[in-house]
Amino acid sequence: MSVPARDTARPPVVVVGAGPTGTVAALLLDRFGVDTLVLDRWEDVFPQPRAVHLDDEVCRILDGVDAADDFLAASRPGKGLRLVDSELRTLAQFDRDPDERPHGFPPANMFDQPDLERILRRRLEKAGSVTFRGGVEVEDVVHDGDHVVVVVRDVETGRREAITADVVLGCDGANSAVRTAIGSSMTDLGPSQRWLVIDVETEAPLAHWEGVHQLCDPQRAATYMRIGATRHRWEFELVDDESPDDYADLASLEPLMRPWLADVSVDDLELIRTAEYTFRAQVVDRWRDRRVFLLGDAAHLTPPFIGQGLGAGLRDASNLAWKVAAVRRGLLPESAWETYQQEREPHARSMIGLAVMVGRLMVGGGERTMTIRRGILPVLSRVPGLASLVTDSTTPALSASPFVRTGPVRSRLTRTALVGTLVPNAVQGDGARLDSTVAHRFSIVTTATPTAQQSRDLDRRGCVVVVVPPASPLGRWLARGRVSAALVRPDRTVMAAGTSLAALFTRVPTSPTAGVGKSDAP
Repeated sequence: MSVPARDTARPPVVVVGAGPTGTVAALLLDRFGVDTLVLDRWEDVFPQPRAVHLDDEVCRILDGVDAADDFLAASRPGKGLRLVDSELRTLAQFDRDPDERPHGFPPANMFDQPDLERILRRRLEKAGSVTFRGGVEVEDVVHDGDHVVVVVRDVETGRREAITADVVLGCDGANSAVRTAIGSSMTDLGPSQRWLVIDVETEAPLAHWEGVHQLCDPQRAATYMRIGATRHRWEFELVDDESPDDYADLASLEPLMRPWLADVSVDDLELIRTAEYTFRAQVVDRWRDRRVFLLGDAAHLTPPFIGQGLGAGLRDASNLAWKVAAVRRGLLPESAWETYQQEREPHARSMIGLAVMVGRLMVGGGERTMTIRRGILPVLSRVPGLASLVTDSTTPALSASPFVRTGPVRSRLTRTALVGTLVPNAVQGDGARLDSTVAHRFSIVTTATPTAQQSRDLDRRGCVVVVVPPASPLGRWLARGRVSAALVRPDRTVMAAGTSLAALFTRVPTSPTAGVGKSDAP
């Protein structure tokens, strides 16, 4: 494709795609003072619901861009998982305590994706370093020396132009044009499945338990969940000879939904939409080509059984944004970008594998498997501690990289279970949670008091030192890891930990927010 004349403006970062992943990436870059241009096919948010769940770890990311309070107001806590048979008889129930909040948020949150996107768009309008441009389609992404040329076409006029950028983030979904442009391809991690997704609104009281219902039926698996005060979602597996056209209205949908409707008439329901979704388990082979990165659905797709699809994209944004900012400011070498795939790919593969496994356990097999489930699941649900394990929102630690020091190192740094995990967003003595204290900077959480010289040097590097009492929540967290200090990255991941504050001190990079005044404030 020939490249049209270039735009004279050169934004440091171009984000392709203004869904939640792209918008959060842009908002995080704004926190680091990086000018960013966001491009999208649509002027406004996509109106149809898609993702419906985010966990507390991901809520911390939203909180970091001042969107968590509005999100919590628009969502409702999820209360766990109930496995049911074809008659909706409970086989097993795993309750979740919404008040157990190590990160300051409910461990599961049900929501309507357009609501979240509108919240993020409002934040985008207030971001001083971000420009949004809708109504354009990206046709190509081409490297040209130390920069990238993004070829776009105006949807209305057809006019093509080239935008030059230092870095491009491809957040443009499952059919990513950016992924195609850099020659990356998806690898299957499991079989695909065709499902019918139904979104309904009603004021009628569907008096169901306020958690996710998973129908374990070998004839037709299904999922039901309430996602808002008046919003409900069903997902039904489609059999080979079925088409979404077979379920175009409430009359044709009623036989599927009837077990949950009880005495409620379909006349009391408003059908928001029906759509066929192919549940895929895939991960991209190459997450980065030089200055172009893939995030979200452009990089990975997962079945929805553990509700981690959208969250994975926001984790991508959180992992990458501070590294892009630090490299652009000359605080880190470009080799730091290699850690993006090093850290995120194993994590994404692990979560996709878990979703595939859970799906098979809940809905796989035939009648014989269902008979086994009826016998085993009620017993398992009564095993002490199993419910908390099933509903635990903690995700795996990140794999080793230069920013996840899991291997044997010198100077009394230790191999510990804390490294690669998130530091708890615990309440401090002043009543503030940790995230509001450290913002998007490197930080050291420790039970030891630094020397005056250490404090000055750390302050110069934009690193916050949080000294905690041994009996405090963070002090007990350190003790469980058998360390007295932990070095925490701007994305709240523990980079290193040890029994010596001096050992950590030698490894602290300069925070990408150092010298960026507005980002130094919580």
